[in-house]
Amino acid sequence: MRGTTSVSGGRLGLNDGLRVATVGLRSRPLRAALSALGIAIGTAAIVAVLGLSSSSQAGLLAQIDRLGTNLLTVEAGQGLTGEQVKLPREAPARITLLDNVQLVADTAYMKEAKVYRNPMIPVGNTGGLQVRAISLNLLSVLGTGVARGHWLSEGTAYVPVAVLGSVAAQQLGIDRVHPDQRIWLGGQWFNVAGILKPSPLVPDIDNSALVGYPAAQKYLDYVSLVRGEQKAGPPSSIYVRADIDHVAGVQSLLARTANPEAPNEVNVSQPSDALTARAAAAGAFDSLFLGLGVVVLIVGAVGVANIMIISVLERRSEIGLRRALGATKGQIRTQFLAESVLLAVIGGVVGVLAGATATAIYASSKGWAIVIPTQAWAGGVASAILIGALAGLMPAIHASRMPPTVALRTV
Repeated sequence: MRGTTSVSGGRLGLNDGLRVATVGLRSRPLRAALSALGIAIGTAAIVAVLGLSSSSQAGLLAQIDRLGTNLLTVEAGQGLTGEQVKLPREAPARITLLDNVQLVADTAYMKEAKVYRNPMIPVGNTGGLQVRAISLNLLSVLGTGVARGHWLSEGTAYVPVAVLGSVAAQQLGIDRVHPDQRIWLGGQWFNVAGILKPSPLVPDIDNSALVGYPAAQKYLDYVSLVRGEQKAGPPSSIYVRADIDHVAGVQSLLARTANPEAPNEVNVSQPSDALTARAAAAGAFDSLFLGLGVVVLIVGAVGVANIMIISVLERRSEIGLRRALGATKGQIRTQFLAESVLLAVIGGVVGVLAGATATAIYASSKGWAIVIPTQAWAGGVASAILIGALAGLMPAIHASRMPPTVALRTV
């Protein structure tokens, strides 16, 4: 071999060096593959964790951009003594008079009304579902739509007709809408007009059966007295779309506008903040899974070190022969160190590809953008190189220090 007949102090060419470094891997492919597997699994775990976290955050941020950050909610809070208070019935109308307010919709949570698939369901088995009266422009304010069937109209808002949130429909076992589809709501039958798409900004809508205010007043006795006259209401939640450049200003005015007499009893929030918090928390468990990946990498490093030590012991005759033919200690050391690094790099590259593939498949199934940070794949390959160098250093030094006479005794 041209590489093995170099004179003392000569240097191997790159091609010869790579060919010599792969001798041990090619002669024992199964053992080499099993050793590289630990590196591959650890690297794949690291790439997948970082990739899925970044893809999840990108998906949530895209969802926030699509839904908008200019939605504000006004809800009834608690009184000084801790009792639940109510918003004034006139609160939505007052809010519409504010400058920089685009749209206003409201809902009323009817605590006493329950919804079931049929009247045979035990009363306590509500599944956490709620019943809400709603204003007809709710969908345009929330930025969601109807998945199946139809939304409430001016006509159906007066009769026993309901629209189901996505979660409510699932729990009630209703996945399609037909003319005879009914639910048992408030002690009587209501026809189902439609099923909504998920509403990420307002999850309570997903868990609710929605009816018109007139129907709530007529069939569910949800009324309040206004100057001696019975009216439907009051609302429990008001949703406000503000001009995107004036959200903070509108938010500061909502409490005292909704209830001038007791603004401290009004809660104002920005639903997109919850999604933003979810995006920030999407990587909360990254450190745990990254730690597990590092543990697997360490185990892989131990495996590489083990195979290199065994390789040195099994190849003493080769080492002795190369030394006798003029190979220097540095060349022997470089050979085994390169073999260790090459083994780890193979595992690292396979792991990066596996982690990237897993990220792409899962992100695509969730409809997220596929994001694999540079530090994920670059860090995976760099870690593999470092691990290979550390794992192979001691066996390489041991091989280079082996006297030719001792090594040749095994020939």
